[in-house]
Amino acid sequence: MLIKTYGSAIHGVDAITITIEVNIDQGINFVLVGLPDSAVKESHQRISAALKNNGYKIPGKQVVINMAPADIRKEGSAYDLPLAIGILAASGQVNHNHVKEYVIMGELSLDGSLQSIKGALPMAIEARNNGFKGLILPKVNAAEAAIVDKIDVLGINNIKEAIDFFNEESTIEPLRINTREEFYASLDNYQFDFEDVKGQENIKRALEIAAAGSHNAIMVGPPGAGKTMLAKRIPSILPPLNLHEALETTKIHSVAGKMAKKESLKSVRPFISPHHTISDVALVGGGQFPQPGSISLAHNGVLFLDELPEFKRTVLEVLRQPLEDRHVTISRAKFTVDYPASFMMIAAMNPCPCGYYNHPGKECVCSQGMIKKYWNKISGPLLDRIDIHMEVIPVAFSELTKHKKSESSKSVRARVNQARALQEKRFSGSQGIYSNAQMSARQIREICIINKAGQTLLKNAIEKLGLSARAYDRILKVARTIADLEEENSILPQHLAEAIQYRTLDRENWGN
Repeated sequence: MLIKTYGSAIHGVDAITITIEVNIDQGINFVLVGLPDSAVKESHQRISAALKNNGYKIPGKQVVINMAPADIRKEGSAYDLPLAIGILAASGQVNHNHVKEYVIMGELSLDGSLQSIKGALPMAIEARNNGFKGLILPKVNAAEAAIVDKIDVLGINNIKEAIDFFNEESTIEPLRINTREEFYASLDNYQFDFEDVKGQENIKRALEIAAAGSHNAIMVGPPGAGKTMLAKRIPSILPPLNLHEALETTKIHSVAGKMAKKESLKSVRPFISPHHTISDVALVGGGQFPQPGSISLAHNGVLFLDELPEFKRTVLEVLRQPLEDRHVTISRAKFTVDYPASFMMIAAMNPCPCGYYNHPGKECVCSQGMIKKYWNKISGPLLDRIDIHMEVIPVAFSELTKHKKSESSKSVRARVNQARALQEKRFSGSQGIYSNAQMSARQIREICIINKAGQTLLKNAIEKLGLSARAYDRILKVARTIADLEEENSILPQHLAEAIQYRTLDRENWGN
């Protein structure tokens, strides 16, 4: 007897429906074809044990299973459940009348219980788009899939529940989630707040500007100055995710298997901080079976690179293209996948190997050669993509002991939202551009117009402070954001003056 069940394969951040054809005929054999990987081939043993421990069995006949389309590689153990249901339906142990109405996914344990799977959200979206009535999957993944409407999401704990459901011996209540209610309920659920940070008002101001224009930024300062503490609070001043961004972010984390148990939707912008020992593949994505990297997990959020010079140079260099294009393409001989990677990069580093160059109270023990070698680990093209440079000075004891609360993230976020609203209106006719940091050279010339006094100021800054030529466009972008924060239509000299001070690392012989 020939029976068809349906599963789902992940390709990039989307899913593809897989048809599983099970045919049982005369003979004794078990054949699984359709480009399965080792984990799928090993399903025979898991299915056999799980069925036996639940009072069922694989028939002692020739079982031929084809997973179509055959040119797409089937990876992972999540096909255990649709394969098992297909075998039971083809052998008459399960009623096959409604099997074709559902996409079924789940990894079997030997006792028949189900383990969690990756990619539940894109699977649910694809199942709905293909007209399936529902999706059957492990209960721990049901909340994630249930944010998709117009499809029944049935969460189960073991294979016996699926068998009883198809045999109409029991019912499974579909999980219903009000996506908008779930989203807005946790929209302001931030773990960190700017009011916890004592002092560093100038750095907070710079980070507010960075958040308002989605500018990449770097903080340079000695250990313990508060660089990491400040960076962790940046998501709390960024504009909240809209529902489209939340779904897009959730899809990426779902495919990567980074969703917490019973978590349904990412409602806070991600903050990803990879260790400096990370490989280039882990950072940008890829591998033998491509997975999203850290830059894609940071999509719509913040990528924080602490101890920037400690990262391998090859790792830092692969960031250059995603920073410009805001997506990364992973190419293999037989396929290509595209992952979104629109993130705000924040970097932090010490000014020298010992960390105390220019420290007000501790002496640096590094030679000029050591400092130069340390800085040479970061290439000019990478620094060229960072708009705002900040020197972080240790907080004085008098500031630490003050009882006065600092400004909260909520207050800062209100100003950032106001500036972003102006930018959204400004770039409404430009596809793929949402903030000042994304402006092209042509748009800078059209939008960032400065008066004669501003031109004189900028000319003097470049000549007297030794600013590099590449700093020119960056200064104009940042100045435009500062003007937006003050709701000014024109870029005034004071906006340029503030933007110029954020180009510390462009100055000639910095650190010498």
